[in-house]
Amino acid sequence: MTLQQLNYIIVISEVGSMNRAAEKLFVTQPSLTSAVKELEKELGITIFNRTGKGITLTAEGMDFLPHARQVYGQYLNLMEAYGPGGARKQKFAVSTQHYSFAVKAFVETVKAFDVTQYEFAVRETRTKEVIDDVASLRSEIGILYLCEFNRKAVGKLLSESGLEFHRIVDCDAYVYMWKGHPLAWKRSITLEELADYPCISFEQGDNSNFYLAEEILSTNDYPRTIKVCDRATALNLMVGLCGYTLCSGVICEELNGSDYIAIPYAEDQDNPNSVMSIGYVVRKNTILSAVGERYVSEIRKYLSHAARGRA
Repeated sequence: MTLQQLNYIIVISEVGSMNRAAEKLFVTQPSLTSAVKELEKELGITIFNRTGKGITLTAEGMDFLPHARQVYGQYLNLMEAYGPGGARKQKFAVSTQHYSFAVKAFVETVKAFDVTQYEFAVRETRTKEVIDDVASLRSEIGILYLCEFNRKAVGKLLSESGLEFHRIVDCDAYVYMWKGHPLAWKRSITLEELADYPCISFEQGDNSNFYLAEEILSTNDYPRTIKVCDRATALNLMVGLCGYTLCSGVICEELNGSDYIAIPYAEDQDNPNSVMSIGYVVRKNTILSAVGERYVSEIRKYLSHAARGRA
């Protein structure tokens, strides 16, 4: 059975004549008849009744025709999308932990390409889902961080998923809070000073463990904690409850607004500081697409600029 034979059957059923079908298909009538007979022999059915008044479908033919239309229609859809001059849009997606700078880099990347030619997606999500999205090719690039504490556990997950981590920048821990917070005036903040305020962290679902936490210093003892699922809620709680979170200190005022501030975290003997290595993950031996290359370039540029600004 060939796609050409299916098309012949569809056209013959529409025009009701071998001669007219041959003219429409630009083939000779004997060639068309031969192709139909070969298909009927292969399938062991009779598709058409041939009479002096023309061609009609047999009962078997009427049962077969919808299947032929479906298969040939799927072929036409594939050709429309993937054939020469096809209308299929190229796809680019990023999965990231809840970082405004990752979204900012995505915005700048999209601006550099014709949106009518691409299907773009950015997903702010949980750590494990960032890994799963890149491993399953749902996203080309994932953005997350490694530190001394989680490097072995997360590194194992990356290796098992066939992924590799590319470091972009190293950052110390910062306390991220509303500018109206009672401690916002300080040049640095200790964990003891934060004891009266809720620590806001991103919920990690069934994989809720210290190693997958998005917040650095996740093993510290926080008297008050609130779990959230999205960045907007976290920002609202910083205002409404004077909450805070521990982060890289790289913030994007253009997206988060100018009502928030990052203050250096002051370590003590019981609660030492740590370094976040922020980077991107991709499948091993992957060559990035043109859009992927641009995205990595944009995020490198933004993070490098932010690091110089803190120096």
